[in-house]
Amino acid sequence: MAWMCSGKTNDELVDNLVKARIISSSQVISAMRAVDRAHFSKQYPYEDSPQGIGYGATISAPHMHGYALEGLVEYLKPGMRALDVGSGSGYLTACMAAMVGSNGHVVGIEHIPELADQSLVDLRAHYPEWVNDKRIEIVTGDGRLGHNEGAPYDSIHVGAAAPKKPTELLAQLKAPGRMFVPVGTNSQYIVVYDKDESGNVTEDRVMGVRYVPLTDAAMQLMG
Repeated sequence: MAWMCSGKTNDELVDNLVKARIISSSQVISAMRAVDRAHFSKQYPYEDSPQGIGYGATISAPHMHGYALEGLVEYLKPGMRALDVGSGSGYLTACMAAMVGSNGHVVGIEHIPELADQSLVDLRAHYPEWVNDKRIEIVTGDGRLGHNEGAPYDSIHVGAAAPKKPTELLAQLKAPGRMFVPVGTNSQYIVVYDKDESGNVTEDRVMGVRYVPLTDAAMQLMG
């Protein structure tokens, strides 16, 4: 059913993701209803496919955002801290902020300054209280290095494919904590890394995917 969840409205899109059993947690459903994709995607916001947002970047297909939020739901509880690497449009950062609540904190890191600036404009326009109360922070920087100033994080989402195990990001993950990240070059897989209370890391290869590579800004713009 993935790629077949398009709707005419945000609510219809979310309803179809539920029907396809991509999302089921009340927290995820509520967050995806609260954050309208049309605020972050100027074209075909409710199509279940990636959409270009400029500068060689895309907003991922809704079903992939659904899988990500479901995969991280236990680590996006009220009051928790999260990092969204390659935050792009700011959509998923906003969904994560909806889940961690007013006492939580989500950092979106984006290496294209224009995208970071535009995401902040859209967040301020539609969810100003989340920006004003510091629930959401958007920073410009190399997401491959994470954002150590806000670490450790209960959860980390990565929106582009790391070529190998992202050890730099894993170092910023809380114990316990979870990371949801595409890994690989020619063959890519979503890998869920879990860090336990003692700091031991295990990994679970969840599904095959196709993401843009986690690279530097110059290479992305060339692509």
